Amino acid sequence: MTLFSTQYDSAGTQRPGFRLAGDGDWPGFSCPTHQARLQMNGEAFYCPHGEKFLLLQGIPRFVTDKTYADAFGAQWKRYRLTQLDSFSGVPITEERIRRCLGEELWTSLSGKQVLECGCGAGRFTEILLKQGALVTSIDLSDAVEANQQNFPQSPTHRIAQADILHLPFKAEQFDMVLCLGVIQHTPNSEQSMTALVRQVKPGGWLVMDHYTYNLSEFTKSAALLRFLFKRLPPRTGLEWTEKIVDKLLPLHRRIQHVRLAHMMLSRFSPVMSYYKAYPQLSDEMQYQWALVDTHDSLTCWYRRFRTQAQIERELRLRGLEQVVAWYGGNGVEARGKRAMSSGMN
Repeated sequence: MTLFSTQYDSAGTQRPGFRLAGDGDWPGFSCPTHQARLQMNGEAFYCPHGEKFLLLQGIPRFVTDKTYADAFGAQWKRYRLTQLDSFSGVPITEERIRRCLGEELWTSLSGKQVLECGCGAGRFTEILLKQGALVTSIDLSDAVEANQQNFPQSPTHRIAQADILHLPFKAEQFDMVLCLGVIQHTPNSEQSMTALVRQVKPGGWLVMDHYTYNLSEFTKSAALLRFLFKRLPPRTGLEWTEKIVDKLLPLHRRIQHVRLAHMMLSRFSPVMSYYKAYPQLSDEMQYQWALVDTHDSLTCWYRRFRTQAQIERELRLRGLEQVVAWYGGNGVEARGKRAMSSGMN
């Protein structure tokens, strides 16, 4: 069976007749509740047990209600280009994903089935596709629409709106599951890891990261502002974030080289600035990155923390081998290989 739908290019123009999924090409979609193979009829997928999942803008939607990630959807639809390496001109994302994969996985991505969980607007999608992977990009929010604008669905890329904890695939379908910048924002980190490992083929890999504990996290104003911001309507949260960044980012820029002043400002200001971390970004890119990550920090419902040892232990408990984890990036980065016979369901 081959499925067809409507493709949208980067301008949002419909282009009919592309292959969405087909036996032998992609792991098929299954009902997140019943795990039964879905059948497509018109503009929806149907489960034999009565579930129905709409196909909107060429994207299967396995999420129907508002979610804790709605603010992220609004964020990535407004700033859909900001963190793309092709837009910033700086290989920040490529360096991050390459480091997390390691050279052996990095150089063997071509032709591999990769499940990208929490795809956002596609900063990692871009790199995976460039490396020749067959990418299934999913996100809980409608950021999938921004992803599709940036990287339209094609014979090497498909997109679905879905929940990590209720994925629309049977187990053990993917050569690699990639989940960067996401697990810490889910309701339960350990449940999320279990769901992700379940999708990895025996002999395949899970690559992930997670926030870790640090003193600054609990001494900045963002923790207090988050209580208010995450309850705002998504558009209102974006507007207030922009006002804060407009006011305070110039101050961050002026004192970036004055260590004591910068430390004091960072306790008061919720603005995420990257003048020291990424000095190669232009002033305009510094502004856009500050907008995106400040909004991300202020509007996330969940913000979990784990140590390197905790991540290593949890991955091994789930049957992964060759587990490596280290402090880096946004906290802890890790990867592990699914055992050829792990005993997981």
